[in-house]
Amino acid sequence: MDTPAELGDFLRTRRAALRPEDVGLVPYGRTRRVPGLRREELAQLAGVSVAYYTRLEQGQAAGASDEVLDAIARALRLSADEHRHLRNLARPGRAARRRAPRPATAGAGVRQLVAAMSAVPAVIVDHRFDVLGWNPLGHALLAGHLDADSPDRPADRPNTQRLLFLDAHARELYPRWETEARRAVSALRLAAGEHPEDRGLAELIGELTMKSEEFAALWSRHPVRDCTSGTKAFHHPVVGALELSFEMMRLPDTGGQGVIAFSAEPGSASEAALRLLGAAGGLAGRRERLVSSPEETRSRMY
Repeated sequence: MDTPAELGDFLRTRRAALRPEDVGLVPYGRTRRVPGLRREELAQLAGVSVAYYTRLEQGQAAGASDEVLDAIARALRLSADEHRHLRNLARPGRAARRRAPRPATAGAGVRQLVAAMSAVPAVIVDHRFDVLGWNPLGHALLAGHLDADSPDRPADRPNTQRLLFLDAHARELYPRWETEARRAVSALRLAAGEHPEDRGLAELIGELTMKSEEFAALWSRHPVRDCTSGTKAFHHPVVGALELSFEMMRLPDTGGQGVIAFSAEPGSASEAALRLLGAAGGLAGRRERLVSSPEETRSRMY
């Protein structure tokens, strides 16, 4: 990941998204040849010289103070996540620190915790969204067609973002796939800004850019958002439709690891479907697609 280039691209996409009237400027004079604000207008709003702001868009951010970056963030009307991303891009890690990816491991305590959450699908991921572990219900919900032990083998370890864009089962699993795709790219953008020295993350982004036109198109828009909570819709091959809430709980002192846990509204059809998925157990965990409908699953169970 070329961080100076990323900084310039990020600033240009955000500047292009603002119209003069959005920030209280009167659009007058010659016809505007480009969308959004001009560099001169953005520099005026941020209280910096045009030459200084131009250098930032060229990736020359050495020496940029917090006050200048904060002023530019306000002028661009960045969200809190985008503001943090701007600071990360303006102060990247040293290129000399870039290292070969090392397989991450989840601690014994968090593995024990996730295993104990038997009624809740739970998954342990690192900052690249590699799956470091999951409980049986988490495996059955997200990737029952994969080997349940695959997170324990770094060479076979699933990655939730790679599955989303490159695995046909994920396409079928998420009826609102476009929403999930935007979330995934937004989270990867934020991770890339926080870990510019991580070669494994850069390789993942490069692979997705080369193999998925949809990923490449979304990546070029520079979405940034820390998607730590919300709802997800599923169309599961074993139990059918579910609407689940999710929470990402960051683990301190782990370099960005977290636990994603899912839950259903009490008394809802989704809660009943989760119980059914848990009862299906071995059926949901096999590699092959066992059934074509939830009704067939029930007939096999009973």
